Amino acid sequence: MRGASRVVVLVTVLAASLASGCASTATTPDAPPPAATASPTGVRRAWPLPADPPAAAANAGLPMLGEEMLEVHYHAHVDVIVRGVAITVPASIGIDSDRHLISALHTHDTTGIVHIESGEDIPFTLGQLFTEWGQPLTSNQVGPVAAGHGEQVRVYRNGTAITGDPAALKFAAHDQLVVWLGPASGQPQVRSVYAFPSGL
Repeated sequence: MRGASRVVVLVTVLAASLASGCASTATTPDAPPPAATASPTGVRRAWPLPADPPAAAANAGLPMLGEEMLEVHYHAHVDVIVRGVAITVPASIGIDSDRHLISALHTHDTTGIVHIESGEDIPFTLGQLFTEWGQPLTSNQVGPVAAGHGEQVRVYRNGTAITGDPAALKFAAHDQLVVWLGPASGQPQVRSVYAFPSGL
């Protein structure tokens, strides 16, 4: 019975975490959220999660756990903007609600807040998040959208463009990251700060 009780407690704790996570309704002080404008190229605002979250997490090199590990606990925020369209970063990246499993890198809601909750202090990358999402992230592609002629993929950290492989970018506490695909000549206005809710 002790094993059964532990399972019940574990499921209850994980279910509560999956349902609420950390409070994450937020605004930003220096810029409005990116405009979700209509796209003449037909870019979809929502990209699907993978059918098999544990397999996606394994592809990202992340084990799925039966509970959140809080020895290392911080948060970052991600915006994705493709050809002027704000893409929704979905809830439950890195979470398998059916099996009550969760990875150290995950989302609870659609605010774009990324939760890093790990048993050890190891680097986690933007590419791992996209792999768990089931979406590509390369220097030439964001999700299902490949950069066309005269277009470019960029990543901004706290308002500053970062060079190199976007998938290799490591998360740091309270990062405001923007993944952007648009004209190479474009000078997008991206927010440099995200107002995280109290306690995050």
